[in-house]
Formats: sequence, structure tokens, C-alpha cells
Amino acid sequence: MGQEEKSRQKAVALSYDAEKDRAPKVRAKGRGVVARKIIETARAGGVPVTEDPDLVESLMRLETYEEVPPLLYRAVAELLAFAYRLNNKVGEERRSGSPGTL
Repeated sequence: MGQEEKSRQKAVALSYDAEKDRAPKVRAKGRGVVARKIIETARAGGVPVTEDPDLVESLMRLETYEEVPPLLYRAVAELLAFAYRLNNKVGEERRSGSPGTL
């Protein structure tokens, strides 16, 4: 990844607690160094990371701690479903002791 591309990198971290939140919320967002730190922190914590430039661009317009608007529910729901499936698969592999492919 070139220097110019790194400086334009963007990242948004979302959180969602079905018992407390009406909708997922933006927990962190940033460009360049901040984006790389968000991604690094997520990976270090075992949080799935995926790329969706259009969704990130839309989420970057929101304020930190702001709920995702209904217009983006479907896209965010697909992202969360991906993360939940990935977490379940990793959990099953850890319990069985056998690595799988994603």
C-alpha cells in the first residue's frame, strides 16, 4: 500500500448491544493513522475486519456514538451477520481443536 493510499485509508468501528441499543452505533472513526489504529486494535482484539468503501464513506458522516440511520440498516445488518458467522465458526474451531478455512 503506497503512502498516499495509506493517508486516505478510512475506518469505522461499530458496536451493538441488542439489549440496550435501538441500533448499532459508531464507536470510533478516522482516517490515515487513526484508521490504521482502529483496524489494528480490532484485529488484536479478535474483532472481524472487512472492507466496504461505500458503507465506510456513509458511516464517516455520522458522529461518534450516533446510531446508524435506518437507511443503512440493511448494509450494517449484513456486516454484523458476517461478523457473527465468523465468530461462531472460530469458536467452533477452537472447541474442536481443528483449524478451518474462512
